[in-house]
Amino acid sequence: MNMSAESILVILVVGIAAGWLAGQVLRGTGFGLVGDLLVGIAGALFAGLLFPRLGLNLGGGLLSQILFAALGAIILLLIVGLVRGRRA
Repeated sequence: MNMSAESILVILVVGIAAGWLAGQVLRGTGFGLVGDLLVGIAGALFAGLLFPRLGLNLGGGLLSQILFAALGAIILLLIVGLVRGRRA
């Protein structure tokens, strides 16, 4: 897979926006701003890989991609929260 610098920049911006949005939705996750942003980037990748396989599509455009990635980040934050809660 060959990615241009612009596509990497878009993935980072979408992931950062999604992480911030997920952090606002799920207050009290304990990861802080930087942690939520990193989870947002992972959520963007998670959503980009998993959701199309499930047949979920929000359409095209930057806003829909941010919402899609935020949904993936929220799911990841919930999963990590469950795992962390079991260990404590």
